[in-house]
Amino acid sequence: MSKLKGLVLAGGTGTRLRPITHTSAKQLVPLANKPILFYGLESLREAGVVEVGIIVGETRNEVMSAIGDGSAFGLDVTYIGQDEPLGLAHCVAIAREFLQESDFVMFLGDNLIKDGITEFANQFRARRPDVVAEILLAKVADPHRFGVAELDSDKQVIRLVEKPKNPPSDLALVGVYFFDKTIHEAVAAIKPSSRGELEITDAIQWMIDNGKKIGSQQISGYWKDLGQPEALLEGNRLVLEDLVPKMAGTCDEDSIIDGRVVVEDGVRLIRSRVRGPAIIGAGTKLVDTFVGPFTSIGAGCELISTELENCIVLQGSTIEGVSRLEGSVLGKSVTIRKRQILPRATRLVVGDHSIIELI
Repeated sequence: MSKLKGLVLAGGTGTRLRPITHTSAKQLVPLANKPILFYGLESLREAGVVEVGIIVGETRNEVMSAIGDGSAFGLDVTYIGQDEPLGLAHCVAIAREFLQESDFVMFLGDNLIKDGITEFANQFRARRPDVVAEILLAKVADPHRFGVAELDSDKQVIRLVEKPKNPPSDLALVGVYFFDKTIHEAVAAIKPSSRGELEITDAIQWMIDNGKKIGSQQISGYWKDLGQPEALLEGNRLVLEDLVPKMAGTCDEDSIIDGRVVVEDGVRLIRSRVRGPAIIGAGTKLVDTFVGPFTSIGAGCELISTELENCIVLQGSTIEGVSRLEGSVLGKSVTIRKRQILPRATRLVVGDHSIIELI
């Protein structure tokens, strides 16, 4: 097995996930109570990648604290600082010293590929040195929203188009790319785009225009860019489908657990019902509460006289007296409660980029 390094991009600010990402790196937002970034790191290790460079930006301290030296994942991690987001190809440029002459896989830290990348990594290794790069593609219903690839009859990439009005195909670029050292020459040759960034699509197109073979592989399983709340909820549902039941908390005689549910240490269920798939984080307390399917509750939360389903609730949050909450993402230490004093008006303290839907 040829050596393959990893380059993981974890420097974005996550503007589409605000206000959650005002206080948390988007790559560390959890699915089934595990940060998105962890799934990517685990898939790299499963693919035989050990040396990983992680691009970090404004949220570097949080990312570095969560990952450490990488030993918990079986990885050897090097952190590479990016002062401002100047494009994916810029990430390759600043990682040049780490990457050296090695083949490598570049992985966007907020992407979820359910079945991992082992098969794709092995295919790339097998096709070297005939191809200098391979891109992963997925069929999408709305290709005009993505970078799109045009292929020849041998599935070689002949053209890349960024968010085209008239897409040449329905094959969108997934946030995973395999490269050999040729990419460094390409990155050095391109200029910033109209938005002031070095685009990886421009670098790949440069290689195509200079006679290099760029292969492609198509993802048939689940892939998602988790940059929006709806995508987070969809990813959370997918991960919870594979949940292995666990009961490490306490459950009184008036509480019921149905289906695949993980109840972590220190959880207390009092006159409550949890219907899986669902996960309840350590130290959380449920009183007179119903937790429905596809819900992740973080550690140290308190839910009283509440019903919720298909939700992500981050650590330290309190929900009390809410009759029905569905399809919601709540950040850390959020408080939602029914107003008990007159007048019975709705009272909100809402941050930037929040979404409120009232009935």
